[in-house]
Amino acid sequence: MPSSANNEPHELILLSESPYDTPNPEKALQDPEGLSAIGGDLSTTRLLHLYSKGFFPWFSDPDPILWWHPEERCVLSPNDFHTAKSLKKALKKQSWCFSVNQAFESVIGHCSALRADKEGTWISEDIKKAYTKLNKLGYAHSIEVWLDNKLVGGFYGVAMGNMFFGESMFSLVPNASKIALKTFCDLSKNSNIKLIDCQVESDHLLTLGANSIPAFNSAPL
Repeated sequence: MPSSANNEPHELILLSESPYDTPNPEKALQDPEGLSAIGGDLSTTRLLHLYSKGFFPWFSDPDPILWWHPEERCVLSPNDFHTAKSLKKALKKQSWCFSVNQAFESVIGHCSALRADKEGTWISEDIKKAYTKLNKLGYAHSIEVWLDNKLVGGFYGVAMGNMFFGESMFSLVPNASKIALKTFCDLSKNSNIKLIDCQVESDHLLTLGANSIPAFNSAPL
């Protein structure tokens, strides 16, 4: 079995009933990279505890809950958001409207439905219920983009201290999700949010100004 830098074996652990059970991120599997634990639940206490330690849930029904802690994290500083010329034109062309936490359940519902249509979704009914509860408790937040009084884009995630853990976004018209992220970055400049955790790197996120950094074993709150 391969060993980590501190010569500890990589392992996948089964979480106990305690919501404070914490895997060792240095023992996370290398294939698939970052998979650390299985099981547990999506209780508010467990979610907030594991987010604070740099873990996030990602799984598809009917699989059990899987908890991840990749060696590198894709992050975006609000000050580094890149507004391309095409996005600037889109912002001027349409009469966009924005809101915060006015349609959380609709945002997470659209995120789930669009992914289900394309490649299957990890945003299950249990995920929806868990994050909606976080929203009602003031931890999870949504950014909504409206056009002609219709919700056309947005994204949601979890805020803890200086971090915002982005979970998913959607667009029903071109550029709507980018505009939602730009709006959030603009708002973050006047708030306590210093870094957006995008979790896994993608070419799309890199074009928006994101970059990869070494994993954090606790969120830099």
